[in-house]
Amino acid sequence: MSKAVSTSTDKNIVDLSRNHRNKAVSKAVRTTRDRLQFNQAGRPAFEREMLGMHVKGALQGAIVMPVLVFAITAIGIYINPDPQLYVWALFTLCVHALNILLARRAASIELSSANTTKWHRLLLSGQAAMGFCWALFTLISCTACGDLYIFYKGAVLMVLLSVTAMSNLMLRQTVLFGFLPTVAALIYPAVMDRHLLDIGLTAMFTTAMIFFVYITGRLYQTNLKLLSFQTEKDDLIAELEVAKSMSDEARRRAEEANLAKSRFLASMSHELRTPLNAILGFSEVMATEVLGPLNNPLYKEYSGDINRSGQHLLDLINEILDLSRIEAGKYDLNEEGLSLLDLAEDCVGMVQLRAQAKSITIDQQFEPELPDVWADEKSLRQVVLNLLSNAVKFTPQGGEILVKCGWTAGGGQYVSIKDNGPGIPENEIPIVLSAFGQGSIAIKSAEQGTGLGLPIVQAILAKHGGEFKLKSKLREGTEVIAILPARRVLQSLPAFEDAPAVQPRKKHFA
Repeated sequence: MSKAVSTSTDKNIVDLSRNHRNKAVSKAVRTTRDRLQFNQAGRPAFEREMLGMHVKGALQGAIVMPVLVFAITAIGIYINPDPQLYVWALFTLCVHALNILLARRAASIELSSANTTKWHRLLLSGQAAMGFCWALFTLISCTACGDLYIFYKGAVLMVLLSVTAMSNLMLRQTVLFGFLPTVAALIYPAVMDRHLLDIGLTAMFTTAMIFFVYITGRLYQTNLKLLSFQTEKDDLIAELEVAKSMSDEARRRAEEANLAKSRFLASMSHELRTPLNAILGFSEVMATEVLGPLNNPLYKEYSGDINRSGQHLLDLINEILDLSRIEAGKYDLNEEGLSLLDLAEDCVGMVQLRAQAKSITIDQQFEPELPDVWADEKSLRQVVLNLLSNAVKFTPQGGEILVKCGWTAGGGQYVSIKDNGPGIPENEIPIVLSAFGQGSIAIKSAEQGTGLGLPIVQAILAKHGGEFKLKSKLREGTEVIAILPARRVLQSLPAFEDAPAVQPRKKHFA
């Protein structure tokens, strides 16, 4: 009963700590997402970053506008040799230079939430000043040029609109404030002269400006959201890294505590076994009445109970100590050459009496002339005995057990033990293979074990570089296979297709 309570308590402790950690991580993630969502609290930080990106882009593309102005002026002089174009070009370059100086000033200081709005207005004002330059260009006319100059003016304005929209994408409302004066300058001659081409140019440019205002607004919002998502991802990654570091630290402490426990149990071997051996020895003396008969027959019965309980406790301690030594890394193999076939035969003989008591038949199918393997005889004997004992324990009266020993497909050797017992449900196999794990069949059985046999088998085979397999079907039986790798075999044999066919040696025990 105490064992069940302890196990339940341990599970509760683990679950509570895990829930506490998950709640903390979930709360941090939720807070991060709430902080980084596209709302009024997070918007200024993103706008400040986008304003910095605009300033950086303006400085990198500072040469674009002067080249464009020179090209516009050169083509305009060719069409209309008017000195006003020189004055306009000089004035436009001066305004552009002021904008570059303003951008350099913004780049030299640290943008904060307090001055972001101020610098946004200043930079937008610079773009509005450039808009007046485009309006002045629109007002320059040429009566002698005819319709060609109107087409030239329309093409220049469309190019300027496109370049301004793309180069100032990170600055909100640049297109609107930069080209409203141009629209006004186009409307004035169109209304006054009512020339069809002027009206068409005004309508086309106004429509294009509205379209670019809409497109740049959508692109700005998209960039803002992408920046928000990127920042959210970075913060979530940081939160996950913190959570991972906390988890790693908790796992490290748990591993240290488990290692300390294993080392403690491994070092307590002598202290635990010495008093138990004394109890077993004296109880056996009393039960067999070596020193004389006991006055009360109940004393003899009690002595037998003490001996059986002490033996069960000693077996439990031995299994716990074996598993603890393996976990603590103190389980050393005393390797030597041995015959796996002979070892399996000896183990079958050791459990034969228990099998006969339950009328269980043990059949053997051993391949003859198996070469020796390089392994720890005591450990392998413990493996085979554990597996055979489990088979005898869970096989019903009059059942059958089949023991096989032979070659694996990879050139190693194996021992297989198959019974026709009740089997293990598929969902309980991981439980059975875990330390202190017992399936529902084992719990209902009258011969309850410690739940350490199979974990010890797995650990011993792992120390040998081998493998353990468990196959079971409910109400059909269970098969366990202990496999040693090919490198443990001391003699190499030819491949299966080159080897002569041999009949396996069979033995039958009833």
